[in-house]
Order: sequence, then structure tokens, then C-alpha cells
Amino acid sequence: MKPIEFSKEERAAATAKLRAYFRDELDQDLGQLPADMLLDFIGREIGGFFYNRGLYDAQAVVKNKAEDIVEAIYGLERGET
Repeated sequence: MKPIEFSKEERAAATAKLRAYFRDELDQDLGQLPADMLLDFIGREIGGFFYNRGLYDAQAVVKNKAEDIVEAIYGLERGET
């Protein structure tokens, strides 16, 4: 699987969230380098679980929409005359 890559802005926002979480919830000061390393670890080791869940959710949406389309097409059928 291709590694998840973030833009510089996305990476900065994600590490800021990690640092704030550590500060607010754990009373720990997380420096920028450890935050970057933690983000890399999360992406590499558990990011796939989140990615796959997103794929499953997207598949469910597409399946439901396809069923709606099929129903709409049936609704367009005309009776035999």
C-alpha cells in the first residue's frame, strides 16, 4: 500500500492537534519532532485501519446510490399497451 502523504499545511494541522491533545488531556509537552514522529507512526502502523474504514463507508454510499438509481429506472418503465 502506498504511504499516506499529507501536504505541509495538513501535516502542520495534524501535529498541532497531537500537541494540543497531549497538552490538554495528558499534561505532557510534546515537541514538534516527537509530534512529527508520532504522526508518521500513526500513519504507518494504524492509518490503514482508518483508511479502510473510509473505503468501506464509501462503498456503502455507492451501493445505496446504485440501488436508488435502479429503483428510479424501474419507476420509468411503462406498462405494455
